[in-house]
Amino acid sequence: MAQPLPSGDFLFEHAACALVLAEPNGLILKANARACSWLGYEAEELAGKLRMPDLLPVGARLFHHTHCLPILQVHGSVGEVQVDLLNRSGERVPMLINIMRLNDEERVLDQWALFKAADRRSYERKLLAARKTAEAALAAREGAEAQLQTVNAQLSAADRRKDEFLATLSHELRNPLAPMRSALDVLKIKLHGLADERLLSAFDRQLKHLTRLVDDLMEVSRITQGRMQLQQQPVELAGLLRSAVQDVTPLMQSARHALRLSLPEQPVIVHGDATRLVQVVLNLLTNAAKYTPDGGMISLVLACDDMHASIEVQDNGIGIPQEALARVFDMFSQLEPALQRAKGGLGIGLALVRGLVNLHGGTICADSGGPGRGSTFTVRLPVITSAVRGHAVEEDNRLQAGLRVMVVDDNEDAAETMTMALALFGCEVRVAHTAQAALDVVTDFAPQVALLDIGLPDMNGYELARRMRATVRGPSMTLIASTGWGQQKDRQLAFDAGFDHHLTKPIDFGHLRLLLASGLPQAS
Repeated sequence: MAQPLPSGDFLFEHAACALVLAEPNGLILKANARACSWLGYEAEELAGKLRMPDLLPVGARLFHHTHCLPILQVHGSVGEVQVDLLNRSGERVPMLINIMRLNDEERVLDQWALFKAADRRSYERKLLAARKTAEAALAAREGAEAQLQTVNAQLSAADRRKDEFLATLSHELRNPLAPMRSALDVLKIKLHGLADERLLSAFDRQLKHLTRLVDDLMEVSRITQGRMQLQQQPVELAGLLRSAVQDVTPLMQSARHALRLSLPEQPVIVHGDATRLVQVVLNLLTNAAKYTPDGGMISLVLACDDMHASIEVQDNGIGIPQEALARVFDMFSQLEPALQRAKGGLGIGLALVRGLVNLHGGTICADSGGPGRGSTFTVRLPVITSAVRGHAVEEDNRLQAGLRVMVVDDNEDAAETMTMALALFGCEVRVAHTAQAALDVVTDFAPQVALLDIGLPDMNGYELARRMRATVRGPSMTLIASTGWGQQKDRQLAFDAGFDHHLTKPIDFGHLRLLLASGLPQAS
C-alpha cells in the first residue's frame, strides 16, 4: 500500500525555495522556513508586519512598481526576475523571483517563489542599462517634440509672412495701376472715335489682365483664410457665360482658337455672386486658351438637370497627366516649370476657381485622357428651382450737376487722373495731397463726396475720416476709401473709421459713377 503524501502545509514549509504568501499590496501573510532563513527573520516578524516591497532596495522597488505589478495585473504571473532582497542586517541577497497571483473564491493572494542567484551584479547591470536606454529614449522624444514645435512655429510664421507679402505686393502694384487705369478711361472718353481703337483696346486688355493677376493674388489668400465674402443673388447663367465669352474673345482671336458656346433654351438660375462666377468662367477659359496650341478648339457648354447646373470647359490642348489631376487645383501648382512654358502664369488661377466654386456650394473636377489629349473642367452649382426671373429696372445713373468731390491722394499722378475723370462726369473737384490740406479744403469747399487714400504722409486716411466726420459738414459727407489695401480687415478698418464705401485701386470708373449717382452708404 502506497505511503500517504506529505500535507500541503509540510510541503510549503520545507520547499526547496523560499516561499512567501502575500496580499496584492505586498503585505506578507506567511513565509516558509527557507525564506526566514535566507532573510534572517523569524516567521512572526514577517507575517502581518512587513510588505515584500519593504524588502527591496529603492531601485528594485521602483522596478517592481513600474514593471512587475502591471504585468502581474494583466497576465497573473511574473517569472524569472533577478533582484536583490534586503535581509535583516540590511545586506543585499541576490534572488531570482517568480510571482503567481492566486484568485481564491474569497480573496486574491500573491505567491512569491524566491531562488538565490549566483551573479548578484547581473540585475544591477541590466537595470542600469535599461535606465540609460529609457533616459535616452525620453531625451530623444523630448528633442523630437521640441523640434516639431519649432518647425510648426516656423511654418506658422512663414504663412503669416506670405499673407503679409501678398497684401503688400498687391498694394504696391495697385498704386501704379490706379493712375494708369484712370488715364486710360479718360483717354477712352476724350478720344472716342478719334484715336486708333486697337491701341486703346490692347492697353485696356493688358491692364485688365494685370489687374486680374493682382486681384487673384489677394483673393486666393482671402479664400484660404476664410475671409472671402460673396454678394449673392439670383444669377442667370446663360447671360453670364455670354458676357465671359465677350471678354475672352480678343484672347481667343489672337491665338486663332475656335470657341463654341452651347446654351440651353430654358434659363438656368443659381444663387451666387455674378462677379465671382464670371471670374470662375474667365479663369477656366483663359486656362484652356493658354494650354491649347494656336488654332485649337475650345467649347463652353451650359447644361442643367433638376438640381444642378453644369458649366463645362473643354479643349484639345496639351492635356494633363493622370498623376497630376489630383493636384491641378493646388496653390501655385504648375504642370511644367515656368521657364519651360511659352505662356507664364502664377499657378493660382485654378486654386482660386476651386475656392470660389466651393464658396457657392458647388464642385469642380478635372479630366483628361493624358498628355496631348486635351482637358475638361466641369463646374456643378445648385440651381434655384423655383426662381422667378425679375425684370431689370434701369437705374438713373445721372450724376447731380456740379457734385462737389474732393480727391485726397499723395500720388500726384493718381490724383490728377482721377480729377480729370470726375471732371468729365460733370463734377466740381478739389485735390489735396496731405491730410492737413484736406481738412482745409473741407472748410473752404464743403465737399459732398470725398475719396481718401489711406497711406497719406502726415496722417493715415482712417484718422482723417474720423476728423472729417467731426466737422460741421462731416456727418452729411459721403466718404469713400480709395486704397491699394484690399483685405477684409482693411475694409473693416475703413468702415469702423466712418467710411461709407471701400474701393480697391485701380478704381473702375463705371462702378464709381454708379456709386456717386446712388449716394447710398453701402459696402462695395
